[in-house]
Amino acid sequence: MRVIGIDPGTARLGYGVIEAGDQPQLVDFGIVETGTDDGDSALRLEYIYQGVQTLLDHHRPDAMAIEQLFFARNVTTAISVGQARGVTLLAASQARIAVYEYTPSQIKHAIAGYGKADKQQMQEMVRILLALDHAPQPDDAADALAVAITHSHRQRFTELTAAGGA
Repeated sequence: MRVIGIDPGTARLGYGVIEAGDQPQLVDFGIVETGTDDGDSALRLEYIYQGVQTLLDHHRPDAMAIEQLFFARNVTTAISVGQARGVTLLAASQARIAVYEYTPSQIKHAIAGYGKADKQQMQEMVRILLALDHAPQPDDAADALAVAITHSHRQRFTELTAAGGA
């Protein structure tokens, strides 16, 4: 199963594509980036939407895993990220791709075994889990890969549980 992970953002939306399985395999990762000089927020959202559509068309994932919003302090950032999530979810829906959402704590627990792992721990675990020579950069792409791996682990657990219960 091919999974695309998304770390939503308006300035930088991270993505990571893996082939799920016993040992997840890296396919691709990167960012969809909009600059502050790209005009108003509607144009930036259109650019994100088109970027995600292109990724979905190119990689043909079976599932999208996306980080749920969790902001305790900055409402303006939460609204902006929420808008980026919205156009990303729209692109997935139009492509008929199943979407799975995970909280930051669920992702950290699945990757590092600790729901409060720091960014460096997460990047190192992504590197190890994908058998890479170095941690993926930029951070947004590494975070997206962590979301994809989280879904891969969750799916594998569900399959094993179903097989054992049958």
